[in-house]
Amino acid sequence: MLYFRYMNPQKTYTVDEAQKKLENYCAYQERCHKEVKTKLKDMKMIPEAIDKIMVYLIQNNFLNEERFAKAFVRGKFRIKHWGKNRLVRELKFRDISKYAINIALKEIDDSEYYLTLDELVKKRISQVNENNKFKKKKKVADYLLYRGWESGLVYEKLNEYL
Repeated sequence: MLYFRYMNPQKTYTVDEAQKKLENYCAYQERCHKEVKTKLKDMKMIPEAIDKIMVYLIQNNFLNEERFAKAFVRGKFRIKHWGKNRLVRELKFRDISKYAINIALKEIDDSEYYLTLDELVKKRISQVNENNKFKKKKKVADYLLYRGWESGLVYEKLNEYL
């Protein structure tokens, strides 16, 4: 006889159980509204229960769009070195409001932003093995543009170094 790990059908939750589960989910790390709604839908909650739980989480400060956006921007910029274009695109994908995005982008200090770009350009130029100056420039530019850095800044830096 074969035994499957998940023999039981999807567990059902009461509103209180789901609320407690989502409190822990939101307390563990910052979440956006879209993530929480998806989690509730995966728990097979009905729309009325989803709305009730979302309101509760927002009122009790477990869920805060602006706080999420700020934490997201700080983390992705400092750890993954994403540029502002990529940060904005990713936040829009998570249905974050334009107002919250603008506030979150202010978390990045301009001098730190330009310094990070400078370091990324130098590092990437040293990594690209290409003898043709134009091909090398294109490869480095493509890498930085994919990471969301503004094209004007990228080409300005590349002209400075190549």
